Amino acid sequence: MSMKTPKSSYSYQALLLICCTVTFVCYFGSYMRIPVVPLFAKSFGADTAEVGMINSSFLLMAGLLSLPLGILSDRLGRKMLILSGLLLSALSSFLLFFSSSVQQLIWIYVLFGIGLAAFAPTMMSFVADFSPITHLGRSYGWYTLAIYGGMSLGPAFGGMTAQRFGFLPVFLISGILVFALCWVVFFFLPRARHVLVNRPPKRKTLVVASELFKNIPLLACWMVTLGGCFGLGMFITFIPLHAQDRGVSIGGIGIIFATQAVCNALSRIPFGQLSDKVAKRSNLVIVGLIGFALCMFGFGLARNMLTFILFSAGLGVSMGIAFTAVGALISEVVPADSRGLAMGGYNSCIYLGMMLSSLIMGITIEKIGFKNSFFAVAAVNFAATVLFYLMFSNAAASRSKKTTAELLTGTQCRIQD
Repeated sequence: MSMKTPKSSYSYQALLLICCTVTFVCYFGSYMRIPVVPLFAKSFGADTAEVGMINSSFLLMAGLLSLPLGILSDRLGRKMLILSGLLLSALSSFLLFFSSSVQQLIWIYVLFGIGLAAFAPTMMSFVADFSPITHLGRSYGWYTLAIYGGMSLGPAFGGMTAQRFGFLPVFLISGILVFALCWVVFFFLPRARHVLVNRPPKRKTLVVASELFKNIPLLACWMVTLGGCFGLGMFITFIPLHAQDRGVSIGGIGIIFATQAVCNALSRIPFGQLSDKVAKRSNLVIVGLIGFALCMFGFGLARNMLTFILFSAGLGVSMGIAFTAVGALISEVVPADSRGLAMGGYNSCIYLGMMLSSLIMGITIEKIGFKNSFFAVAAVNFAATVLFYLMFSNAAASRSKKTTAELLTGTQCRIQD
């Protein structure tokens, strides 16, 4: 028996299918360009520093703008921001087709970062809007599976297309795919107000923002996401160099990345369902992040292909446990009219964490080496886990004291009456 959402002919399952399909194709089309653009830039004579500037411009804009654009989605509506993000992403692909200099690539990737900042937190908020509280974990399990599926398969398809047909067809196919999604969203995705499970009255943005920045559980989720993505940035950026130093071939490095991606994606569904059944989602976050820290420590000790693959698999599963629960937890601890802001902050932490890792750990590795640098990142993630636990424990204790005080006050009033 399917659940119907208020004021909508769409069932929960149908809405989730639409959102996951749109998200998968968006990330598939957008990430087709990720492995191709650095090579395309090299054909213009770009050096390593300029290639780094291109990628960091995308990460920086996505990190800085996810929060304010998340707030905007609470004010203007989810559908408008989702469409805007898709249009900007499609436009950036078509502009890449006509680009002819490194400076143009940098500005085009700035546009891509803005588009992703408009799309990512808004779609996450929309999923929470129509998902019953009992289904948040499985909703984010399927949704994040769509993200990681697109992020994993898109670059592989883009690389094969570029190898066979050249760079320009990749940009053209990417733009066509994402632009076609705009019409799917326009015709098939209902407005959030038609599917919202619990629709609260609108409040002023400043009131909402001031309330959220006092929300300790939300700040704990943002903090632990920043720490986790600092570790993820270390894996993505420096594992190829570390593994190569240990004698792993280029093909072997591809297998290491594929192992992490597959384990990460496939673990989202069972652990998303599990997070709907456990008493406290925060416990799953802690378990996942401890595993994450241990895998980072393990990478420092890795000596051969087998150990790299084992720790990559562990990293993928740990991320599936922790970050599926984090997404559901954020939706659970904030009011419905604040989800855009909350998810914007979450996405900002993802991109800024990865960017900071690339900037800081590159310098650190030169001074203390790969082994000690991975140990340091493991320590950062373990410290973030401990802080997350303490923040949630203190918040739970405060709520318990408040509830007890309210009950005692009510009892006293009844005695006086």
